[in-house]
Amino acid sequence: MNKIVYVLLVAFVLTSCQKEKIGFIDNGIVINDFQEKKDLETKFQEKEEALKKRADSIGKAFQNEYLSVQTKAQNLFQRNKRKEAEQLMAPFQQKAQQLEQQIQIEQQQFQKDFQIEIDSLIVKVKDFVKDYGKKNGYTYILGTSDAAATVLYGTDENDLTKTILDALNETYKK
Repeated sequence: MNKIVYVLLVAFVLTSCQKEKIGFIDNGIVINDFQEKKDLETKFQEKEEALKKRADSIGKAFQNEYLSVQTKAQNLFQRNKRKEAEQLMAPFQQKAQQLEQQIQIEQQQFQKDFQIEIDSLIVKVKDFVKDYGKKNGYTYILGTSDAAATVLYGTDENDLTKTILDALNETYKK
């Protein structure tokens, strides 16, 4: 009976002393150097440029129209027809506000769409790291960055940043 207790005690001690496999990644490098994020940024830069061109085009067209009406309004002011000049200009003030609001709404939607895509990408990276950890026997994979240095020291062999980034980019290529 004593032998069984000793065997169980030794087995317990040996299993509780197993070394945990721990790695870490630099979140900033993994996210920023991930090709999918770079492609996403390029896509949204193109959309942003198109949005700016559209806003500029609308603004220039409105400005040309406004200048023409403003000239007419100034002529009316000079002939003491203030009320007619104000009536002529009022719709353009409303139109300017509407155009400004429309552009602002489009910009907000653009930012919202971009943030949704980035958040989705971050979840994808987290899931990938989690799966990588499970498949490769890691107990923990910690994340760090310059903004939030949770890993203050780690040996190079525990730094999985390049390994994870290469694997992510390889998966993305497929």
